[in-house]
Amino acid sequence: MKCRSTFVRRDLLLRHDRTVHAKDGGVPLVSEVKRRSTAKASSKATAKPAMEMDTATLEQIEASSEGMVDIETAAMLMTDLRHKATAQMTSQEDHPDDHVPPYSPDHTTMFDASNPFMSSAVPLPQMPWDNFMSNSVNEPKASSVSSSSVSGSQDTQLSQLSFNSASTLHPNSTSAQLPPMMERFPSNNETLAPSLQNLNGTMPISGPATPNGLSPFPFMTGPVSPVDYRRSPGPSQPITSPKIPQLHSEEDYVMTQENVRKYDTDGSTYPNFQMQTRADINACLESYFKLFHHHLPFLHPESFDPSRVSPPLVYAVLSIGALYNFNQEKAYMFHIGSKVLTNSFLQGSEDFSSRKCPLWTMQSTLLNMIFASWSGDPKGLEWTCSIKSLVSNMVAGNRYELNLRTEAREGRQPTHAEWVEDEGCRRTYYAVYIFFGMLTLTYNHTPAISFNEFDTLELPASESLWNLEVVDEDSWRDNLAVSTIITVREAYDNLYQGEMVKYSAFATRVMINALFLEVWYHKRNFEALQDVVTEYKLRLAMDTWEKSLEICEPETIVVQLSAPHKGHPLIFNAMAVYRNTRARLEVDLKSVQEALRYHDSYEVAGAMTNARDKVKRSQEMIKVIEECFNCIEIVALQGIKWVGRTCATNWSVEHPLCGLDLMLILSLWLYRLEHDEEPATEEELAMYNKIRNLFDDEGVDVLGSKLSSIVAKSWGSMLDEVVVWGITKLMGESFKLHSQALVGYEDAIVSGSGGTTPTMSSQGVDLDMDAPFQAIQA
Repeated sequence: MKCRSTFVRRDLLLRHDRTVHAKDGGVPLVSEVKRRSTAKASSKATAKPAMEMDTATLEQIEASSEGMVDIETAAMLMTDLRHKATAQMTSQEDHPDDHVPPYSPDHTTMFDASNPFMSSAVPLPQMPWDNFMSNSVNEPKASSVSSSSVSGSQDTQLSQLSFNSASTLHPNSTSAQLPPMMERFPSNNETLAPSLQNLNGTMPISGPATPNGLSPFPFMTGPVSPVDYRRSPGPSQPITSPKIPQLHSEEDYVMTQENVRKYDTDGSTYPNFQMQTRADINACLESYFKLFHHHLPFLHPESFDPSRVSPPLVYAVLSIGALYNFNQEKAYMFHIGSKVLTNSFLQGSEDFSSRKCPLWTMQSTLLNMIFASWSGDPKGLEWTCSIKSLVSNMVAGNRYELNLRTEAREGRQPTHAEWVEDEGCRRTYYAVYIFFGMLTLTYNHTPAISFNEFDTLELPASESLWNLEVVDEDSWRDNLAVSTIITVREAYDNLYQGEMVKYSAFATRVMINALFLEVWYHKRNFEALQDVVTEYKLRLAMDTWEKSLEICEPETIVVQLSAPHKGHPLIFNAMAVYRNTRARLEVDLKSVQEALRYHDSYEVAGAMTNARDKVKRSQEMIKVIEECFNCIEIVALQGIKWVGRTCATNWSVEHPLCGLDLMLILSLWLYRLEHDEEPATEEELAMYNKIRNLFDDEGVDVLGSKLSSIVAKSWGSMLDEVVVWGITKLMGESFKLHSQALVGYEDAIVSGSGGTTPTMSSQGVDLDMDAPFQAIQA
């Protein structure tokens, strides 16, 4: 029907057509009308018909512009033509019976006219959404996130990451086929209004950018990278979501119960396990594989069947899953049950040998050690120290058997089943190595495994290959052939020679652990303290490790965790260790780490205060403070309160452990600036103001207060806001006590008098965190 509106100005006509007649696809091309008038009518039945041309509008434009079309109109017409061509090619490739909605060039099809909020007679205009999103969706602000729920924050953060990176990707190729649809965010529909649920998952592409691995659109592919989804060295690959092992039926539940009953011959744990429902077990399994597994992925989700896996390992997995569900009673029940069954197996094996030890014994023991060491209980840490040598012996024996199996193949590529078995062994060895490294970082424990243990061992493969669903052996061999295979020694030598190395995200985490331990050995060796050459090589290796992140092997696994990183959580965790290692080259806080062993917050706070002399004011220290600033900036940009409520379940425990040294160094350095008679240099003042501005943006009143105390208090309050691992509660209390010492209340901390200790609120700081602090003083 011809529009009856008339206009005396051409610009008003164009604006009218772009807004009111947007549903008609905008103004058609003149050449399109001529081509359609002479085209044959023998088009395929499956092809989607192109839009009908508005001849009247075309005549008006030609009459008003005398045959000339301005740049704005031409750009709009070209966009329309591109949409039509894409829709025509896509519809020709689709099958007639396919239920997947085809691509539509009409952007208004994303809105359902029947929805109550779209009842207006005027349709929405077409907008450059991609450019808008890339500029507006950047860093999440604390005020917009802190009031939302944890689950909502996760989905929001993932969507923000996708929009933030999509605008810099290359356009979609017109010949590329869309992969099968995959529901990547199943929880979204539950939080949407009924009118919005009809739209979820049906929106067409609104621009030329190729979405990345965290795109909210569930039907797209694109090149992704574990470091930065905007810079990927790999080709376009289908995005996959890791499998979550579950008990899918009552039959699986009965098999699991029967498996535990047969294994637990003494009946010491089965009665309690028998009381667990299928929903309880599935909830713990889901929490483990969604929230913890990605930080240390040594289990194979595809082959992990709870009804067939050894019960001690099932118990160990469920214990950590229960921790993330904030059910400590059930977590300790599973934890103790796993220790009892594992110990019973080891003691009952008369011919026990580390070479013949089943892999599940090492895996269950590792999870139990992780549980005990970060539980906040000093007895748990004592138990971990008592069995470290046993686990390291298991690693050595199993690795020897792995080498024999590899040599027996005589160069033949392993089958998928053989590779999964070997890769599972390698990943377990490296997980133990990483955990022992964290014990050294946190408690100053001597490492139980030497780096030379893995000299010729291959580094872990990519998470994409580890979670690959194999159809046949031929396709498996093709995927294995194109994967990056490099040994520990090769990667180590390249880093020390300044040559960038390409390896997986898990391998990145392994190598920074090796570099950290090298720095630890260097600082603990009295002769090496004067060895300038060794320290130069360590700094070179650290710089090369950081540069190698840019060529890290691409990942296609979507991890639904709410965190500020732009890739796999292993990279985010590795960067935390990297910053800590940088600081260790300049500052040694051995006394604080040793105080942490005994889990007394007052002793830890005292060690923190006494470490003031270890923090110097120098040019080298400015570089360390830069790393400290980077650490706290990540938290401040996300919102301190929001991070306090979400990082416990979304971030690895490695972040608070690595951040302890950095935040302590930062607070002591700020304290020296505030109290030293020596005036601050320009660089020191600039850094001091950068840190103050972070807290100004957070809405913290820092006027009249000591910035050093504010940093310590804020960090401590964030750590014990939500507690999964008890060690974070200990560190949070210690930091808050340390913050008081920095403002001059050392006597109150030491004497523990009954008088009320002034809080930071009396110093002009309103963090709404006084209640937890007063509870500690009480």
